[in-house]
Amino acid sequence: MAIEEGVVFKMGTAGKAWVRTTRSSACESCSSRDTCQGEGAGQEMEVEAINTAQARVGDRIVLNIKTASLLKATFLLYVFPILAMLAGAIIGQRIAEGRGSDPSAMAALFAFGFFGLAFVVIRITGRRLAKDNSYRPEIIKVRNHPPQPSEDLMAHQAEP
Repeated sequence: MAIEEGVVFKMGTAGKAWVRTTRSSACESCSSRDTCQGEGAGQEMEVEAINTAQARVGDRIVLNIKTASLLKATFLLYVFPILAMLAGAIIGQRIAEGRGSDPSAMAALFAFGFFGLAFVVIRITGRRLAKDNSYRPEIIKVRNHPPQPSEDLMAHQAEP
């Protein structure tokens, strides 16, 4: 489980909120650090999170990112295409040997074909996983609530 802190800057739809976080030291060793949606000098990132803690705009929050889901998505994006390409090369070489064709050309043809097919599989799987909340960050704790205008008014009215 990866824990990050951030600030809610916009409310989303259906129990979600947009959170702005600052890159932590854990981000420096991540291979995807350059693909995260960032602003400015790359120190801030924005992410849509499930708002189970009922956070409001301006709240400082704690964000939970499930490590198992992160690893599965990383495998799908980085390892699966390489494995598909290797499988395509091996299959292409075997077919070429059986037909008397050039094994290198057939291996390359099948490797790139399987590589392209892997991206189709990733696209379809990615759409399915985007609907699965276990692959989304979740707001698990609110550090502080900024006072709302109505709360300020009530506090001033209660003072003698």
